[in-house]
Amino acid sequence: MASRADGIPMGATAEYGIWRVILASAVGTMIEWYDFYIFGSLAAVLSPIFYPPGNQTFSYIAYLATFAVGFVVRPFGALFFGRIGDLVGRKYAFLVTLSIMGGATALIGMLPTYKTAGWFAPMALLGIRILQGLALGGEYGGATVYVAEHVPDHKRGFYTSFIQITATLGLFVSLLVILATQSSMSTADFQGYGWRIPFLISIFMLAISLYIRLKMKESPIFSHIKSAGMTSAQPLKDAFAKWDNLKRVMISLFGATAGQGVVWYCGQFYALFYMQTILKVNPTLANKIVAVAVLIGMPFFTVFGALSDRIGRKKIIMAGCLIAVLTYIPIYKAMERAAGNNVVSLWSTRNAVTGAISLTAVTVDATGAFVAAKEARNPNVPMLVLLVFVQVIYVCMVYGPIAAYLVEAFPAKIRYTSLSLPYHIGNGVFGGLLPLIGLSVCAATHNIYAGLYYPMAIASLTFIIGSLLLKETHGTKIWDEVGGMK
Repeated sequence: MASRADGIPMGATAEYGIWRVILASAVGTMIEWYDFYIFGSLAAVLSPIFYPPGNQTFSYIAYLATFAVGFVVRPFGALFFGRIGDLVGRKYAFLVTLSIMGGATALIGMLPTYKTAGWFAPMALLGIRILQGLALGGEYGGATVYVAEHVPDHKRGFYTSFIQITATLGLFVSLLVILATQSSMSTADFQGYGWRIPFLISIFMLAISLYIRLKMKESPIFSHIKSAGMTSAQPLKDAFAKWDNLKRVMISLFGATAGQGVVWYCGQFYALFYMQTILKVNPTLANKIVAVAVLIGMPFFTVFGALSDRIGRKKIIMAGCLIAVLTYIPIYKAMERAAGNNVVSLWSTRNAVTGAISLTAVTVDATGAFVAAKEARNPNVPMLVLLVFVQVIYVCMVYGPIAAYLVEAFPAKIRYTSLSLPYHIGNGVFGGLLPLIGLSVCAATHNIYAGLYYPMAIASLTFIIGSLLLKETHGTKIWDEVGGMK
């Protein structure tokens, strides 16, 4: 496949067309992330609604466990839809995942609560959460591969970084919709019925995104290998039963995506839960703090994506993991000071009658006695925004270049399947379980910083394995697979 006069391989999309591809892919992916994360953003509101009353801690941890299930099943969605994407096409696979995600999210907005339906409510919520996780497991790989297979080799980090923005953008939009809905009604009304609105809005977002995506064509690289009979007849077997590719999958998981996953969730979701549950910052204010920090930080995804086209993906990802490990504890200690609540411990108590465990953030009063921490009255909001923003920069460092790396690491005929599995294990399992593991470790040790040991350990592991074994890929010419020269 020869090159055009502009240096882009024949079959690659021209500049104006690339932005249409990115817009169509990013809008759908952002909506899927919005659907996925609005569940987590409303944890403080929905946990007492969907679980038995009388034990707020049990409800919160049970809700976080339901939230985590969506992450755990993502690798299964990656395998199922990745296979479809490598057999049938990238476009078809992420049309299906988008429809499942949008429908499942709308259903949450229609569910009865525990008060009206008893245990049916949390069980139905769990089932819908599983559907969400399976759908997202197929979405990301499709969107990433679709964009990457339209763009020239020397700008892949820059262009795919716009897909990377969608995860954080989805979180931001979920927080924005929640805040807008809360501000339009009383607290009682929001807890009574207003929480349903952010979920139901997904129906309109789904319709718009499906309309856009239906007008998209299949990726040029997949179209070429399919017409030439070069697709894999058994993508799962080819991806994981052959040692050369399985080795790349394992190195990509432990040497890149596992560390990237915990840095992402620590810098945004764990920071949110930490402020709400341990530092006792007002939940609405904590949402605003994270939303502002995320908004300021989002442009840096493209900064580090573009930088990876120049100096390589590996250096930036490894640097982000290492800096995070070295600075997390000082940052979270600074967050505790900025909250102004002097939380010194997290105590757990067991109810002698029910056996339920409650978690209490503990501070010291003027007499030196331990007392339960009350809501932080005068937190230093600018400082908290800054401290979360710094963590978002780490997220941008590890996440901005990761899509380009994963696309370049695997051959076209099994690319969707191969890259989806390490991505979703790294993000869905290692990263997604972080809030639940972090808060549980804090409770078990009575140490409010102990929850950071988990992401620090995983990021350290990734830094070591990645530094030793991860191959630099930013010079890879994926168009050469179909005869292109770039």
